[in-house]
Amino acid sequence: MAKQRTSYVCQECGYRSPSWAGKCPECGSWGSLVEEVITPTLKNVRSGWVKPSTSEPLPLERIGEKRAERVKTGLKEFDRVLGGGIVKGSVSLISGEPGIGKSTFLLQVSEIFSKIGNVLYVTAEESPEQIALRARRLGIKSKNLFVLAENNLQEIEKQVERIKPELIVFDSIQTLYLPYIESAAGSVSQVRESAAFITNLCKGKGITAFIVGHVTKEGNIAGPKVLEHIVDAVFQFEGDRGYNHRVFRSLKNRFGSTGEIAVFEMTEKGLVEVPNPSEFFLSERPVGKAGSVIFAGIEGSRPILLEVQALVTRAVFTTPQRRAKGIDSNRLSIIVAVIEKELGYPLRNFDVFVNVVGGVKVNEPAVDLPVATAIISSYLDKPVKENLALFGEVGLTGEVRRVRLEELRQREAEKNGFEVLESIRTISELPEKALI
Repeated sequence: MAKQRTSYVCQECGYRSPSWAGKCPECGSWGSLVEEVITPTLKNVRSGWVKPSTSEPLPLERIGEKRAERVKTGLKEFDRVLGGGIVKGSVSLISGEPGIGKSTFLLQVSEIFSKIGNVLYVTAEESPEQIALRARRLGIKSKNLFVLAENNLQEIEKQVERIKPELIVFDSIQTLYLPYIESAAGSVSQVRESAAFITNLCKGKGITAFIVGHVTKEGNIAGPKVLEHIVDAVFQFEGDRGYNHRVFRSLKNRFGSTGEIAVFEMTEKGLVEVPNPSEFFLSERPVGKAGSVIFAGIEGSRPILLEVQALVTRAVFTTPQRRAKGIDSNRLSIIVAVIEKELGYPLRNFDVFVNVVGGVKVNEPAVDLPVATAIISSYLDKPVKENLALFGEVGLTGEVRRVRLEELRQREAEKNGFEVLESIRTISELPEKALI
C-alpha cells in the first residue's frame, strides 16, 4: 500500500505548505495550517460547472440577448436587492453572524418558492425536528417543502434526483463534505470542492440554490476566497443581535448592482421588511442633545438617513482612546487629527467614541462630515441645529469635498423633514453654521 501524501493547508487563505509552520507565509494568520491528505485527481469527479462549448467562436453581434428568468418573492425589499427577483438556476451565498436570522429568513423564502414547486431544505447543523419547530412558529405549513438532514453531498444529490426541487437551501457549506476528499468538513479543500459540486449540480439542472456561510470573528466569510468567486451572488446579514432589525446587504451580484441593502425587522413571525428605513432608524433619535448628527448616506442606489453619535470625555489614561462602531477606526483617528489641527481643540487629552446608531456599517467617505460635526458638538457641549442633515468627505487640510449622488441625498432628507447645509466648505465653519 502506497504511503499517503500530506500537505499543510491554511484554513484562512488556502495556501499549501509541505511542512507545518506557526504562521502562514501568505496571509500572516497564526495557527491556521492544518494537515490534509493529498487526494489524487479522479476522472469521474467533477470539479466545477463548465459551460458547453460552442462549435465555433461567434461574433458578439450575432449572439442573441437572453434575459434570465426571475421569480418574484413578494418581499419588495428583498427583490430589489436581488436585482428584481431570484434568477432561476442561480447559486447565492448568504452569510452572517450566528443567530442573526439566516435560517429563519431562508425558511420564509422556501415557503414562497414552494408555491411554484418542490423545495429541498438541507440541514447539516440542525435536526428536522428543530426546523419543523421553527416552521410552526413562523406559520409555515407547505406540503412542497421537504427537509433533509444530511451532510454528504453525494447522498444529497440522490435526493435531488428523486424530489426534483425548484429551490435547494444548503445550511451550511462549512458542514457539508464530499467523501472522496480526505479532510474534515469545513476545511479549505472541502469548502472549495463542495461549492463547485453544488454549482455544477444546480446549474446543470436549472435549480436555484441558497448556500449559508459562516463568518469569522472579524466578520469575513469563512473559508477560501474562491468560494465567493464560484457563486453568482454574495449577500450578508448585518446588525447587532441586541436590535430587532437586520440589514441585508449585497456584496456581489452578477444579476444586479452591488452595495444594495434591505432592512428587515425581526418579529415572532420572522423577518418583516421595513419600507422606510430612514424613519425606522431615526424613530428614537434624541432631540437637542450634544453629539448627535443626522447623516444622509447612500447604500448602493438607495438613500438612507442614519444617526451618528459621538462622545468626547477627558482621558483617564496617558494614551487617549479612539473607539468607533459602524465606521473605520482609522478614519476616525484622521478626522480627530484634522479637527485638532484646524480648530485647535486639544483632543489629545480626550477620549473619543463614535457610533452609527442601529449597528449599521458605513464604508463611504461621505460620513466624514457628520462624524466631525458630532465630535465638535460633544466637545463644545452644544447640540446640532434641529432638522439638519449632513454629508461630505473631509480632506487632510480640513476642506469639505463633494460626494456622489448629492441630489438623491438631499431629496431623502427633505422627504423626512430635514434640510441639508450646502454652504460648509471647511470644518472650521462647523461651530458657527451647524451648532446652536
